[in-house]
Amino acid sequence: MYYTYILQSKIDGQFYAGYTKDLKLRFDQHSKGQVESTKARLPLKLIYYEASLNKNDAIKREKYFKTYNGKRFLHKRLKSYLTG
Repeated sequence: MYYTYILQSKIDGQFYAGYTKDLKLRFDQHSKGQVESTKARLPLKLIYYEASLNKNDAIKREKYFKTYNGKRFLHKRLKSYLTG
């Protein structure tokens, strides 16, 4: 399984999308500041993830979440979470 995930910075509220084969390990790496693209935005929360059967599907989903429509999808999907 491959996972596409969304992290949210507790500092600025911004989202980060990524994919991985080992979600727990990757989140630990982000949390410890071992990932260059998120280390300045710590602490982070894992707010969403999806599982895919193959790597290509996970990559496509990650790219989608980085588009305007992907961000709209996430805001609709996480509406209750984001509005409190």
